[in-house]
Parts: sequence; C-alpha cells; structure tokens
Amino acid sequence: MKKISFILLLLWISYAVAAQEHNHHQNHEHPNDSTDVFFRHLKLNEVVVTGVVGDTKLKNSTAPISIVSGKELRQTASTNIIDAIARQPGMAQITTGGGISKPIIRGLGYNRIIVMNEGIRQEGQQWGDEHGIEIDAQNVNSVEILKGPASLMYGSDAMAGVVILHGSPIQPEGEMKASLSTEYQTNNGLVDYSLNFAGNQKGFVWDGRFTDKYAHAYKNKEDGYVPGSQFKERAGRVMLGLNRQWGYTHLTGSLFYQTPSIIEGERDETTGELISDGPAKTYSAALPFQKIHHYKAVWDNSLNLPRGWLKAIVGYQQNQRREFEDDADEYELYFKLHTITYDVRFLSQEFSGWKMAAGANGMWQQSLNLGEEMLIPEYKLFDIGAYATVSKTLHRFTFNGGLRADNRHLDFHSRNFSGVTGSIGAVWNANDHLNVRLNLARGFRAPNMSELGSNGVHEGTQRYEVGNPNLKSEFSWQADLGLDFTSKYVSAQVALFANRIQNYIFAARANDMSGMPQQPGLRTYYYTQGDARLLGFEAGVDFHPIHSIHFQNTFSFVDAQQLHLEEEARYLPMTPAPRWTSELKYEITHHGHKTLNNAFVALALECNLAQNHYYKVDDTETRTPAYTLLSLTAGTDLNIKKKKVAELYITADNLLNTAYQNHLNRLKYCDVNNATGRQGVYNMGRNVTFKVIIPLNFSSSII
Repeated sequence: MKKISFILLLLWISYAVAAQEHNHHQNHEHPNDSTDVFFRHLKLNEVVVTGVVGDTKLKNSTAPISIVSGKELRQTASTNIIDAIARQPGMAQITTGGGISKPIIRGLGYNRIIVMNEGIRQEGQQWGDEHGIEIDAQNVNSVEILKGPASLMYGSDAMAGVVILHGSPIQPEGEMKASLSTEYQTNNGLVDYSLNFAGNQKGFVWDGRFTDKYAHAYKNKEDGYVPGSQFKERAGRVMLGLNRQWGYTHLTGSLFYQTPSIIEGERDETTGELISDGPAKTYSAALPFQKIHHYKAVWDNSLNLPRGWLKAIVGYQQNQRREFEDDADEYELYFKLHTITYDVRFLSQEFSGWKMAAGANGMWQQSLNLGEEMLIPEYKLFDIGAYATVSKTLHRFTFNGGLRADNRHLDFHSRNFSGVTGSIGAVWNANDHLNVRLNLARGFRAPNMSELGSNGVHEGTQRYEVGNPNLKSEFSWQADLGLDFTSKYVSAQVALFANRIQNYIFAARANDMSGMPQQPGLRTYYYTQGDARLLGFEAGVDFHPIHSIHFQNTFSFVDAQQLHLEEEARYLPMTPAPRWTSELKYEITHHGHKTLNNAFVALALECNLAQNHYYKVDDTETRTPAYTLLSLTAGTDLNIKKKKVAELYITADNLLNTAYQNHLNRLKYCDVNNATGRQGVYNMGRNVTFKVIIPLNFSSSII
C-alpha cells in the first residue's frame, strides 16, 4: 500500500506541476453544478460550507470537507440517502439488504458519526447494524461530509465526523415552485415518486413534500432473488415560517414510515437455495420484518443582532421500531425512543479578520421497551456541552481553534461520561490555485446502551449480543494534512490523516468455551475495547483537457489496527477495503442548447481491493476478495421553448452483473451454500435505473 500511495502522490504532483506550467489564472467552469471537494470546477471562493464559526468559504476550512451537490445526488442511482453518498472518497456504508445503509467515514461508523438533518442530530437507534437512517432522500438537496473529529461543534458521537443533510433553500420573495420526480429500478422493481411544493409570499415561507417508495427482493447471479430484501417507505414533510429583517423562525414537522423485511439467509441443505415463504417479487412484507415510524418536529430561529446572529433550535423526535418474527400481527420487540435536542449559539460578524462563536447544545433521551423480548434495557440520558471558537484571517492564512466541555449522564448504573475536546488548524492559500491545510483535533465518545447493556438475540444480524457495563469513554487525537489544487485543466487533492483512539469499543465473537450465552444457529458477540490507531488517505485527480471531457480518479485507503496485539487481533473489524474509482465523462451539450441541454454520458469503474486485514479472532470476520464494478450513466435536461421541462437520467449499475460481497455487507456471514461452498448472501446484481424530474417554477403574478 505504501507503493500505491507513493505513486498516487507522484501523479498528483506531476499533474499540479504541469498545470502550473500552463499558468492559467482562472478556474474552469462548466454547467454541471457538482461541487464535490475532489472535483470542483467552481472557484473556491464561491463554495460555502457550514462551520463552527458560521458559513465559511471552503478554501478557508482547516478540516477536510466533501460537498455533494443536488445535481450530483440526482444523477446518482441509489436505494437510500447513505447509499447515494457512500462512493465519495473516504466514505463507505454498512449494508443489510437494499434498504438499510449506515455511513462509515475513514473506517469508523455507528455512534461515532452524527447525521444532521433539519439542523438537529438524527436519533433513531443507530447502534444497530440493521437500523438505517430514517430520512427521506428526496428531502436532501445537498450534503456536507465532515471527515474527522467534530466533537467541538457536536459533542459526543462525532468522533469520526458528521454527515450534514441540507434541505432545499428558501425560495426568493414572490416565487413558488413545484416538482414531480419518479424513478424505476429493474433489479428490485423499485418504484419511487415524490411531490414537492414550496414558496415565499411576502416573507411567509413554506415547503411541503410527499414521497412513496417500495421495492421487492433484489437478485444476483449467485443467489437469485434474496428473500427478505423487500421494503416500503413513505414520508411526508411540512415547513412553515416567517422571514423578516430581524431574522427568521421556521417550524418543520416530518414523518417517515419504513417496513423492511429481515434477511435471514437460511438455505436448503441440499440445493443451497435461499428459503422463502412467499413469491420472490412480492412488495408485501415477509416474516420476519420491522415496522419503523419516525416523527420529528423542529423549531429553528435566528435573530439578527448589531454584531452577529443569535441562533436557537429545539427538536423533538420519536422513533418506534417494532420487529415481527412469527406473527405479522404481534410484535416480539418494540423500542420507543423519545429525544429532545437543543442548541443555542452566538455567531459574530467578521471584524478585522476575526470571527467568533460560542454556544451550548445537547439532548435528553428516553428509551422504552414495549415488547416481549428485550435486547437492550430501558434508559434515560441527558447530556450538555458548551464550546467557544475563534477564527482569524491574516493575508493568505486562516487560523481557527476552539475548546468544548461535555457531560453525559446515563441512568444505567448511574454512569457519567465527561470529556474536554478541541481543535486547532490553519490553511495557507498559497495562490489562487493551491491550498495547504493542517488540523489537529481531539474527539470524545461515550459508550452507547447497546455496548453497555445489550443481552439478547439481535434479529437481522444473526447473532446474540452481550454488553459490557464497565466500558470507558473513547478519546481520540487526529491530525490531518491536505493539499488541493485547481486549474483550468486539472483539479487534484491529497488528504492524509492519522488517528489515535484510546479505549476503542468493538464487538468480538465469543467462542464456545467463553461461558457467555449461546443459542443454536447464532453467533455470540460481546463488546470489548482497546487502544487503536488508524492511518490513511484520500487522493483524487480530475483531468479535463477540453471543456467536454473529464477523467476523474480517486483512491481511498485506511489501515485500522489495535495496538500491541498479536496478528489475529491486530486489525479492527468493519474496516472498508481500499477502493479506487474512475470515471470518464463526456458532456455532449451545454447551456444554450435548444432541446437537449447539459446532456452527458459517463462510464465509471469501482475497484474494491481485497481486504486481507481483518479481525480473525474466533472467526469474527473473514477475508473479502477483490471485485470490480462497471456502470454507465446518461442524462440530459429537456428544454421546450428554451425552458427546462424535465431532467432525464438512465444509469446501469454493475453492468457486467458481477457476483460480489462488500466487506461491510453484514449478510456475508449468513449460512453456507452447500451446493457451491460459498458463505453468505451477495450484493445486488445488474440494476438499471430510470429517473425523471419535472420542475415547475412560477411567480405570484401568474396566480
């Protein structure tokens, strides 16, 4: 891997030097509004990100951030919002079938990542492998991915980073818009449609959306159709608010319903075929299955002050998760989670290059068990954190830093977890093309209730879990070094990181002699911890010799190890394999074309190398072979009388119908196929997606 990283670094330097020799002083701009940090073609000073001291220009951000625009999201075929962003450099996903995905950032996931939506942290029992993110992908207009400890801003659970899901911006005064989008996927028969209506009339703003999605079982050439991989989703959202000179106040309510079946992976001992109790292509739930209801209400306020802004946001969430095992009318497990989050902060205006922010945030939480079975005990939680940050711009340098103190109380054994975190960093804007970033941050995470107190069968993961009430908090130190370069013909970036984690918590498999609970047909896992270190990098180059052609390449790598242990226990579980992606894109038409505008075709390659570094103790994990996926995408805006009436996209994923298992696919540990000798369930085979988006924009004068 050292040779690969060295070669990629040389490629980056050679591209940068070649571009500098051209001595171009303007960034290349093209009509596609994709602004991913690796391949941005917009000027850096036009890209704004959300920072701890307010909106910050991307070129002045010391921490590594990726941005995924709405256009890029619309061009991506996926089954949920995490699936849509999982191919970004440094990102990965834990999957359980087609409808459930959990984010991984630089080898870390679960409660080490916070997902922000509607301005508050999403709380939906994210400790579970088969617990997805209860957010409607159609409500997401763009995504910011903060890589590395973000505890300074968000407190416990942001040790690996933060995924910020932004909704659509407020409409300009006097404007209204409506849209209809729909898609169909051939592999799992997924049908998705969404209706949206938003507007702004004399400062009264609103935004409403309804989405419906359903899919039958997916298939691959190794397993055929996979029973239990079907799911249904239904979501609604309404936002009402006032925008005035003094600021704004917005009230948002949303609901999300999902019914995913649970893949058990049981096989016929003779034929090796997956056992199914019903037709393969049914859209109805098959036992066992879950019913998930997630309700959210958020009150977001901002007050304009003479020297800054006072922002206050409070949110309430209720997550209901029921599991039905033997009877479709009687649940065995029922979690009901109540969460109240709060955040108050002051953001100063910039003065003499200085910007400051200070605030406090946290949450109250209560989890109830209303079913016959119990996997984790009931609990109450309260945490609070206070922080202060400062930023200074001096010529071509930007410096920032801050401190935060947190305390979390958990009534389980009356545990208290406290931590002091902070960060310090600098950016050097060497010239209009080159930026150098350096950042050092300390992260903190309190153990969750599953890690502390679980004791029972965890459906959907084919295992029995045992918690450890003596676990300590995790603390980390991470250093980041980044270089990014943009010019008319080349965009490139290298981002290196080193992360040292104290008391890293993970689940290991228990052998039959451990004395822990055992159940026939299930593996027993217990939570333990030790010291760890993670090293890695992301590198990317986008070469566009002419306006219409883009050749993009990225490489992501992380090496995650426990310290001072033997070979079998050296590598941390659930570490993504090294990944190389490559895309050749040809833009056929550009702005101004009469009928087919912004038309393009793109051929993409995703190569996941073999994961030979895995946690071997008691066969907790197994080696994952390398595989390569090919995809083809085409899209265009359809214009009539110079007005866009639709966006059209066709994507063929896994074009060669490759049978593969991702290292983070939990289904790779299901039953062995006696007919082939292969273990587990494979990922989705060839899938063609057809997507249509119809926008309607109009002003109040025509109504």
